[in-house]
Amino acid sequence: MRAVTGSNLPPSPPSAFVARLRRIALVSAGLGITALGGCAAPPPKDPEALAEYREANDPYESLNRKMYDISMTLDKYSLRPVAKAYVWAVPYRVRQSLGSMVQTMNEPVVFFNDVGAGKSRRAGDAFVRWCVNMVAGVGGLIDVAKYAGYPHHDNDAGLTLATWGVPSGPYLFLPMMGPSSFRDGAGYGIDVGLSPWNYVPSGYGLLTFNWAYNIMGMINGRADHLDALDQLQKDALDPYATIRSAYQQQRKAQAEAIDNDHRATVPDWYN
Repeated sequence: MRAVTGSNLPPSPPSAFVARLRRIALVSAGLGITALGGCAAPPPKDPEALAEYREANDPYESLNRKMYDISMTLDKYSLRPVAKAYVWAVPYRVRQSLGSMVQTMNEPVVFFNDVGAGKSRRAGDAFVRWCVNMVAGVGGLIDVAKYAGYPHHDNDAGLTLATWGVPSGPYLFLPMMGPSSFRDGAGYGIDVGLSPWNYVPSGYGLLTFNWAYNIMGMINGRADHLDALDQLQKDALDPYATIRSAYQQQRKAQAEAIDNDHRATVPDWYN
């Protein structure tokens, strides 16, 4: 499930099989919401309540809360125990290196979305990160590019669509995928198609590596946010609403950061 803390990690690129499952989940969620459209809560008439309703942008809240409860229950008895065992068994530095590898493997998706957003400087940075980390960083296990002045930046198709002026649409909570929206759900499907790892052929152990990479990425991502999610579940009066608000604010801030990045195409050192 996608993290909901301050540094929301993009979902790691799924294998072909997992990608198909997630596309089915997205389509099923969309069909379910369409079918249950009549169950959407009507806008309240009270001006103050109407303002809160519009700010939440969650007309399918009843359905979303059910999906949230299902996801939290499944996570409690499946992914969370595995993530806790992973943290216990794997040293921090090793987990950090594996997280760096997952991030590097996702750089092509970031690059294509930077191009789509018309941000050539950001696209160049993502391309340099990919090349440097794949070679000097031993397949991304060491984030050499960061030390060379090319820190990682996030981008995905949902954010690219946002820079094109596409509205987010209603908030959604997708089972085991976490907070999303109509726009971000469609963007996720685009990202699946942009990831080169979904086109890995069989043979030479590549398919096995792809499976291992995706499973490890999912566990590593969950492990990175064990404490934060546990604390939120413990302290928040309404964890669902807290996650919704944090997600919406973060997506808005990320889209604005891309829009406001007007750096010159060439790096400063070139001049």
